[in-house]
Amino acid sequence: MSLYTQLTSTFSSSCRVQSRRAFSASIRRSDFHFDTHHFVQRLEREGLNRAQAEGIMSAMAEVIDESIRNMTSNMVTKAEQEKHHYTQQVDFAQIKSELQLMEKNDLAMIKAENDRLMTDIEKLKQRLREEITRTQAGVRLDLNLEKGRMREESSGQELKIKEVDTRIEQEIAGLRTTIQASKATTLQYLVGFVTGCSALLMAYMRFRA
Repeated sequence: MSLYTQLTSTFSSSCRVQSRRAFSASIRRSDFHFDTHHFVQRLEREGLNRAQAEGIMSAMAEVIDESIRNMTSNMVTKAEQEKHHYTQQVDFAQIKSELQLMEKNDLAMIKAENDRLMTDIEKLKQRLREEITRTQAGVRLDLNLEKGRMREESSGQELKIKEVDTRIEQEIAGLRTTIQASKATTLQYLVGFVTGCSALLMAYMRFRA
């Protein structure tokens, strides 16, 4: 195995250890164990001298330590995670309560608006009934007045007809009287004429005799 492969494997192992411990109760640098003496010995076995091995080891330790700090800076502890979860639950419960309150208020507003509309509709119905009753009363009054006027006109016409009938009857009675008088006068004239003619005839007969 090459030196580069060993360094990469060591760094990956450190990252896996950090990942497994990301939500531990507390994060300490001592949790990430790195055997520097063993690492220096391995470098020496690879052909490096003591100073080179220690230099590489120091550089690798700094790189690993820096990487761990960078990784852990964006991580939270289990307590913080639980606190955040509890805060979310509280916020959710508050939002749920607010939504329920808003829904209740909306229902109350809708009910109040519906009641107001129903009241307005009833008022309109009552006003319409009153208007219909008033209109019907006006129509009945107009009809009664018209009937009364027609009865008065009919009575006037009947009175005029009776007056005409009376006048006609009076005229007929006058004509009858005139005719009777004419008949009497004519009869008297005829009697006088017949009497005169008879007298003349008798005188003529006496004269002949």
